Amino acid sequence: MKIPSIYILTNKPDGTLYIGVTSNLSARIFQHKNDLVDGFSKKYNLHLLVYYEVHENMYSAITREKRLKKWNREWKIQLIETMNPAWRDLYNEII
Repeated sequence: MKIPSIYILTNKPDGTLYIGVTSNLSARIFQHKNDLVDGFSKKYNLHLLVYYEVHENMYSAITREKRLKKWNREWKIQLIETMNPAWRDLYNEII
């Protein structure tokens, strides 16, 4: 089932951040956690899902991802802490 989503990964609280978009959030995060995705997230061991949003369609998810990537770091941290102040790994909530 395709559910357009954006997500933010990190390696530790207040650590390096990665923003992505997908149509299958649980499968995509599984790929990141198991280093099946080459690139930035694998290089920096970004395995913790600390934020996600579900969208009605891919267009709105992609638009949101592009906007978030332009935000400064402080805004991204505030967004994460609004939903997840303890920076818990939210992966178990989506599987």
